Amino acid sequence: MNQDRTFEILTAEPVRKRRKPKLWSEEAKSLILEQALAPGANVSAVARAHGMDPSQLFGWRRAALASGSVRRLKVTRDNEAFTRFEAVRTDSVEIWVGDTTLRVSASIDPALLSGIVRAMRQA
Repeated sequence: MNQDRTFEILTAEPVRKRRKPKLWSEEAKSLILEQALAPGANVSAVARAHGMDPSQLFGWRRAALASGSVRRLKVTRDNEAFTRFEAVRTDSVEIWVGDTTLRVSASIDPALLSGIVRAMRQA
């Protein structure tokens, strides 16, 4: 029974503990998405600037576009423009028409609001 025996010794390093996922506030998500959706923005660079994995931000962006909270507008000559719609728990609403911001009460009469927006577009 004098047989040669071969043994392989395996060495392993301890597995790092898994990072606890960071919980992002709605305000922080909104700010990061706004930066990522800006025309010409580099989504990966925005993600790294906020200390997150780019794939997470791409997922947020994809979910926002699919949910309708973000909508692509017509392509302009030089760039693609975006507008952001989101449910906000306040009594005021912000509407961007071109480079002008309109802030109105959430309880405004829709007919009055559409008249104001038409007037802003014609100005």
